[in-house]
Amino acid sequence: MSSNNEGLGRVLTVALALCIVCSVVVSTAAVVLKPQQQANKTRDLKRNILLAAGIYDAERSIEEQFERVSTRVIDVETGAYAEGIDPMSFDQRAAAKDPSRSTALEGERDKAKIQRRSNFALVYLVNDDSGMLDKVILPIHGYGLWSTLYGFVALDSDANTIAGLGFYEHGETPGLGGEVDNPRWKAVWEGKHAYRDGDVAISVIKGTVNPDSSKAQWQVDGLSGATLTSKGVSNLVQFWLGEDGFAPYLNNLRNGEA
Repeated sequence: MSSNNEGLGRVLTVALALCIVCSVVVSTAAVVLKPQQQANKTRDLKRNILLAAGIYDAERSIEEQFERVSTRVIDVETGAYAEGIDPMSFDQRAAAKDPSRSTALEGERDKAKIQRRSNFALVYLVNDDSGMLDKVILPIHGYGLWSTLYGFVALDSDANTIAGLGFYEHGETPGLGGEVDNPRWKAVWEGKHAYRDGDVAISVIKGTVNPDSSKAQWQVDGLSGATLTSKGVSNLVQFWLGEDGFAPYLNNLRNGEA
């Protein structure tokens, strides 16, 4: 009996020691690799911003290309640039979860189904070679069928013509709602108009856009077999281009006040 107890004790000791060693290794790796993981995350975000704007070049470094992009923080309600907030450290997602730094949305106001919207938001400005505004890239998010989709919509300098759209994070069904990642579908957004007579008019329809329709300029083909994801994308784009989103800022841009 004593021999059995000693054998069991050795097994437990070895198992405990192994658990401790593994915990130390995992914890150390997490701490050591965290800066690299954050750098990779930032690099991927910049890549997606460039992709949405249609200016990404796989042959050049992302950092070099991003030199054309300036990052600013705006007051969403007024559309004015915010003073005293560092755009490099501002976390818009975290701000949206903080009741003291966000606004609750209910009913029709919460078209994107996000519940809360940060009082401040990031915008990305791309200048041409002469230093004039070429594109403005806006972060957008909202609920689809299974998940919250996070992405960017890019507008030309007229703050109306869509230059591109892309999502970098979502959990929609592969082959159906997941087709929001399909380059062919993203390409149909290019050249569409966001506004008509001052109101948000862009929408994702069910089926295919009739090119002869008087509304074709403001319509995007729906995703086949993914009606709810298509509706979610339509709703979130309309929300972020609307009065509770970036409309005040875009109005300032058009009027030369930003």
